[in-house]
Amino acid sequence: MNFTNNIGRRWFLEQCGVGLGAAALTSLCAEAAVNANPLAPKKPHHEAKAKRVIYLFMAGAPSHLEMFDYKPQLAKFDGTLPPADLLKGYRAAFINPNSKLLGPKFKFSKHGQNGAELSELLPHLSTVVNDIAILKGMQTDAFNHAPGQLLMNTGSQQFGRPSMGAWVTYGLGAETQDLPAFVVFSSGKKGPSGGNSCWGSGFLPTVHQGVQFRGSGDPVLYLSNPKGVDAELQRDSLDAVKQMNQMRLDTVGDPEIATRISSFEMAFRMQSSAPELMDISKEPKHILEMYGAEPGKPSFANNCLLARRLVERGVRFVQLFHEAWDQHGNLVKDIQVNCKDTDQACTALVKDLKQRGMLDDTLVIWGGEFGRTPMVQGGSDGRDHHPNAFTMWMAGGGVKPGTVMGETDELGFNVVKEKVHVHDLHATIMHLLGFDHTKLTYKFQGRNYRLTDVHGELVKRLLA
Repeated sequence: MNFTNNIGRRWFLEQCGVGLGAAALTSLCAEAAVNANPLAPKKPHHEAKAKRVIYLFMAGAPSHLEMFDYKPQLAKFDGTLPPADLLKGYRAAFINPNSKLLGPKFKFSKHGQNGAELSELLPHLSTVVNDIAILKGMQTDAFNHAPGQLLMNTGSQQFGRPSMGAWVTYGLGAETQDLPAFVVFSSGKKGPSGGNSCWGSGFLPTVHQGVQFRGSGDPVLYLSNPKGVDAELQRDSLDAVKQMNQMRLDTVGDPEIATRISSFEMAFRMQSSAPELMDISKEPKHILEMYGAEPGKPSFANNCLLARRLVERGVRFVQLFHEAWDQHGNLVKDIQVNCKDTDQACTALVKDLKQRGMLDDTLVIWGGEFGRTPMVQGGSDGRDHHPNAFTMWMAGGGVKPGTVMGETDELGFNVVKEKVHVHDLHATIMHLLGFDHTKLTYKFQGRNYRLTDVHGELVKRLLA
């Protein structure tokens, strides 16, 4: 047999030694990666002002014209048709754009050092206007609820993109191993129109998706052990399952297996940490009264207090959805109820964080998916969806307090000064958390994706 053309063992080792070393190093790095904690704390691109986020999402779209953006001219021309040139090319969700103008339904007054105008619906928020930044020039691309909520939460109107909370935990990891890094609460009439995608992980590993907590009982269903299963049996069972999962993870390196291991271990630790967290009855009486919280009665107020307790314990991102603001009709009565349910608790959260020295590095965000039309819907007591202009506010975490920025036209229809698009808001939030929004990316289907996709400009006037 002729061995002339065969590759000898000595020749292979002599000529390919470097390649073998690289292959071995790659294998070791891959093994380290799959065994690493996917939520270990990470450093951002630059020094962060905010370490954590509480996002108060007012799903359904609050009317900026009843709460933040007083328009005397809208009151003056109440019941008349809007100017024809204003509506050229305008697309409404439901109403005929030629519907008559509807004046503001509540009184406004000035507050704080900058004279911020707030409605009588917000008596509590008026006491902290020097601590918040009000953005009256917000603008979005979507005019229906599900696409609008997805855009505000994921940067895209399409399903399948990671939510903001998922991006934050992907970039920063977690500061606690006893609770999820990203927690979600829901109150109001129903859940958000965008569904679980509003806090989903999209194409990121599912360890980064939000974990929805309930307002009473076990925060997560089936967290408690069934009868006959004690802590020792539970631990032994988890160890056996973990060993099998780890063997599979070492073989295939699938990050979803690491997520499964992490989830099982988190659930076990939460059996001890979660009951203590949810027991707000141990809070001082004056704190409960400040929020308007009542132990044992699920509410938005309770959720705000729980949000503070969560960030105290190292949770990175807490999002509270309150789906109740879709006032196509019955505007006056319903928005009064909504503000009564939320104004006191939102304000208490800002005050509570400040008095505990946490507001400086906790970013609080308030807002919905879009605004409401200056034109009437529902006879004489409702407003349609409106993407052209709406208001949000932010506090803490490097935001310049006492700021009032943005201006709409005399009817509150279009932004005419200091426009902030949803993508710009996202870019600014990422900056406050220490990220260059163009560099926090994840490769999927052949290209790098980010929260702001190919958009977004930093809003420098918001920065402290």
